[in-house]
Amino acid sequence: MHPGAHLGAGEEAGLERIVASIDRVLAGLPKIKTRIALETTAGQGSCLGSKSEHLAYIISRVREPERLCVCLDTAHVFAAGYDISSESSIRKTFREFDRVIGRDRLVAIHLNDSKTARGSRVDRHEHIGKGRIGLDAFRFIMRDRRFRKIPKVLVASPRCNQRALTHSVILSGAKRSRRNPAILP
Repeated sequence: MHPGAHLGAGEEAGLERIVASIDRVLAGLPKIKTRIALETTAGQGSCLGSKSEHLAYIISRVREPERLCVCLDTAHVFAAGYDISSESSIRKTFREFDRVIGRDRLVAIHLNDSKTARGSRVDRHEHIGKGRIGLDAFRFIMRDRRFRKIPKVLVASPRCNQRALTHSVILSGAKRSRRNPAILP
């Protein structure tokens, strides 16, 4: 879930309201050990969740922090200002994520390229390889052993065609086979 926006009340007040809301939801589900995945945001307008520190603040202040985890959206973190356009910049960004939030909290990655520039704070997804992040970054994320067990979701538009999906599968290094006949050589 996107954490929410402060709507002019300021970051701290907005974060506290998010904490209170999450506590209320989780208190209503005491026997169901549901986990909530906070999704990173681009920081558009007064949206919170564009900084690792926002998510860490929320996690550290809820009554049941063990029930919170994080979903990282590549287009969102790029638009928020994190450089993930190369292998070295991805390593740096994830070192910071691990230090501030903890890699053990990362449960999913939404794979999207970005139509807008790094730091634009504008949430506009683009097909992988067609945007500002670049194909090499996605190839690295798909093949790096640290991300191997983390589910990755390709967030595609309704207009996404088979070729775009095939292109995305290629990033993973998958080979053409009877099970994957659409994968190009």
